Amino acid sequence: MEEQQQVEVEVEVPSYFVCPISLQIMRDPVTLPTGITYDRDGIERWLLTAGTCPLTKQPVPPDCDPTPNHTLRRLIQSWCALHADHGVDLVPTPKPPADRARVADLVSRLRAATSSAALLDALRELRDVAAESERNRKLLAAVPGAVDVLAAVVVASCRDAKAACDEALEIVCSLELSERCLARLVERNEELVDALVATLQRTNTTSRAHAALLLEAVTAVMPSNRLVSLPEEVFGEAVQLLRDRVSSPATRAALHVLVGTTSWGRNRVKAVDAGAVAVLVDMLLDGPVERRGCELALAALDRMCGCAEGRAALVSHGAGVAVVGRKVLRVSEVASEKAVRVLRSVARHAATAAVVQEMAQTGAVEKLCVVAQSEQCGERTRERARETLRLHARAWRNSPCLQPHLQALYPSC
Repeated sequence: MEEQQQVEVEVEVPSYFVCPISLQIMRDPVTLPTGITYDRDGIERWLLTAGTCPLTKQPVPPDCDPTPNHTLRRLIQSWCALHADHGVDLVPTPKPPADRARVADLVSRLRAATSSAALLDALRELRDVAAESERNRKLLAAVPGAVDVLAAVVVASCRDAKAACDEALEIVCSLELSERCLARLVERNEELVDALVATLQRTNTTSRAHAALLLEAVTAVMPSNRLVSLPEEVFGEAVQLLRDRVSSPATRAALHVLVGTTSWGRNRVKAVDAGAVAVLVDMLLDGPVERRGCELALAALDRMCGCAEGRAALVSHGAGVAVVGRKVLRVSEVASEKAVRVLRSVARHAATAAVVQEMAQTGAVEKLCVVAQSEQCGERTRERARETLRLHARAWRNSPCLQPHLQALYPSC
């Protein structure tokens, strides 16, 4: 940082060397049809989300390939070399970007590979191309059949040629695939979920993380008739990911899988049988959990408390009720809503005398009292809290949380 400030003080950078987006010296200047020049990395990122020239606001065609400005690049390189003694970094000559023909040729090589070595070589070259830039990944995703070929490699090599499976998974996970593309992938590759489960059962943490991310993506677009028949191993491996804490993205993916697949009672039971409730409670109990992770964990518990097995697992955990109550009003409005829903499910369907007493002793009832009057929560969440309090108001009448101002709400206590 000091070096950069020193450059600014001692050397005045020509304005036409500076990218209008990053305001840094351009390393690979390219020109749009509008006549404005930008650094390639900056303008390609811009065009991923906007279809206009940043300066002129004129529309840019989706298939626009910015023209390399070699003359300007050479001027920048010469100027940087001339001022290197002042701390200016040299600008290397950039690699020529991949074009559609090259990417399509690599995909064709994948299809035509007749040996493991040839397949692996093509995959590694394709991985390197995809790793170079967002533009290359966009090109790859747009090649007809490219994603299907990569998925076929995952399915065919998940048990034997594991190196090829790993490479293909890494490439697919680097792509931003549309819901339509993912849905088509699921429709055409019925064995993909089994292949991902097989990869999750391995010890390679990087491959497990990639498999988790792809499993999250495909289950999010899977039709309900496929979701309800997911094998038990899917839930077992999702829970194991939470136990092992392979990585933050893998943990979030596993939580999304549990939340997204347990709208149906059969899947809820599968998740509970896999030990999901205990793992989720331990996850919330063991230490700091990022806000989104906490919301997802509580959402998964809410799903599982929709079945008797899930509620039984929660109340049988020594810290189940306590940790859910503790998250109320401490994380976010979404987390409070999910936690209140869990407590209501327990109070309505699993409220033995011991559970009712535990809710009071652990502070869950007190939290419900606060929520019932709090403007921080939505009206539906406040009403659920009031409903839960009414269910066992007589049993909780001696609880310190039921102050005189609440007696007006429940005069029969």
